[in-house]
Amino acid sequence: MRQSNIGWLFLTPATLILFVVGFVPFIYILYVGFFDWNTNAVDPTLRWAGLQNYRSLVFDATFLNSLARTLVFAFFVVVSELLLGYVLARALMADRLWGRQFFRTIHTLPIVVAPIAVGATWRLLCVPGLGIVPYYLKLWFGIDYNISTNAYHAFATAIIMDLWHWTPFVTLSLMAGLTALPKEPLEQAQIDGGNKLQIFWYVIVPMLKPVLLTTVFIRLMDALRSVDEIWMLTKGGPAEATRFIGLHIWINVFPKTDYGYGAAMSLLTLYVTIVLSWLLFVAMTGRKGGAQ
Repeated sequence: MRQSNIGWLFLTPATLILFVVGFVPFIYILYVGFFDWNTNAVDPTLRWAGLQNYRSLVFDATFLNSLARTLVFAFFVVVSELLLGYVLARALMADRLWGRQFFRTIHTLPIVVAPIAVGATWRLLCVPGLGIVPYYLKLWFGIDYNISTNAYHAFATAIIMDLWHWTPFVTLSLMAGLTALPKEPLEQAQIDGGNKLQIFWYVIVPMLKPVLLTTVFIRLMDALRSVDEIWMLTKGGPAEATRFIGLHIWINVFPKTDYGYGAAMSLLTLYVTIVLSWLLFVAMTGRKGGAQ
C-alpha cells in the first residue's frame, strides 16, 4: 500500500502538468467555440452563438476544401514515409553496407532541424530565378517549375519537403522495431518454405504492428496540423492549393482574430483526427477496442 502511494506521488507532477497544458486549454476552447468573439469587430466582447459556429462550418467551402486537401496530403505523406522508411531501415541495417554508421547519422539530421527552418530552406531552394530546383528542372527536363503560380508544383513540393523532414523519424522507429524482432519466427518461416513477400506480410508485419501503429498515429497527427513549414514555403498558395487545415485555423485565429470560429474549427479537426486514428486502429488490428 505504501509503495502504491509513493508511485502516485511521483506521478502527481506529470499529471498536474498534463492537466494544466492539456485539459484546461481544451475546456477553454470548447467554451469559446459557443461564442462569437472577434476582438477586431465593432463589439469585441463575447456574444453567445450556441451552435452557429458549427453550423457555419458545414457550409464553409474554404474550410471543407482545406480539410479535404489536408486529408489527401496526410494520406500521401504517411503512406510514402512508411514505405520509404521501411526500405531505408532495411538498407541501414544491412551488414554489407559500408559506412553504415555514417549514413545513419546523415540520414537522421533532418529530424533535428526546426520546421520553420525547413520551410525557409526549401523556399530558397524552390524560388524561381534563385533556387537550384527550378534551374535544374528547366535545364534537364524543360519544366517551368514555379511554386508561386502552379498549384500542382506547390502541393507536390509540400509533400516532398515533408518526406525529407520526417522519413528519418519513421526509419528510426522501424529500425528499432526490426532490431527487437525475435529471430525464431523468421527462421521457422524460411524452413517452412516461405518466400520473402510471404515472410514480410505474414510474419514481420504482425510482429511490427505496435511500432507501425505508434508511428502512423504520430505522423498522421503531425501531417494534419502542418503550419509552420507550409507557411514558410508557400503561405498557403497559390490559390489556396496548400492552405491546409492547420494553416487555415491559424489565419482565422491570429490575423483575423476570429476566436470563436477558430475554436470550432479546432474542435472539429480534433474530432476528425480521433475518428481517423480509431479507423486506422481498427483496420490494422481488426479490433474495436483494447490492444492486440
